[in-house]
Amino acid sequence: MHRELLRKLLEAYQALAVEEKRYKAEMLQFLTTHPDCFERSLEVGHFTASAWVLSPDGSKALLLHHRKLGEWFQLGGHCDGDCDVLAVAIKEALEESGLEKIKVVDPAIFDLDIHLFPETPKQKAHLHYDVRFLLQADTEEVRGNEESNQLLWINANLENIPTKSRSILRMVEKWHCLFFYKKI
Repeated sequence: MHRELLRKLLEAYQALAVEEKRYKAEMLQFLTTHPDCFERSLEVGHFTASAWVLSPDGSKALLLHHRKLGEWFQLGGHCDGDCDVLAVAIKEALEESGLEKIKVVDPAIFDLDIHLFPETPKQKAHLHYDVRFLLQADTEEVRGNEESNQLLWINANLENIPTKSRSILRMVEKWHCLFFYKKI
């Protein structure tokens, strides 16, 4: 059931960035080709789900400095067999932030990304087919967990973004447009 929901979400997604148009096509193909595409055990890659978490007033977004990778990312993680990517994004955001409540701003896809996860002593390099959703916290008080070195609220005015990652900056641009032009 949720597998078909992901297909419908992907088909409905209006990718604006050139790379996202390619990601959308590749994700639809991957979903069709690999019955086990939600399993971490699929060595070529697997679906992951992420959250672009906004502050209660929408003026800030939450980033996590990943302990193992040493870089800034949005909150999210592996589906581990769960094909309800929105539920996975919510679960991961709650776990990684320490927040108790998060609401879904829009159940439609916010962003897509396919990126190479580097080889580690425990696993080969593989692709993450990351489906991202826009969520909103009820407080700015976050605790983090063992996966993070730090959590950071960044501003919609683009002053304190600690990364140059195209993937993150693309979400920042979308959020900036939403915050300043549609008023989240």
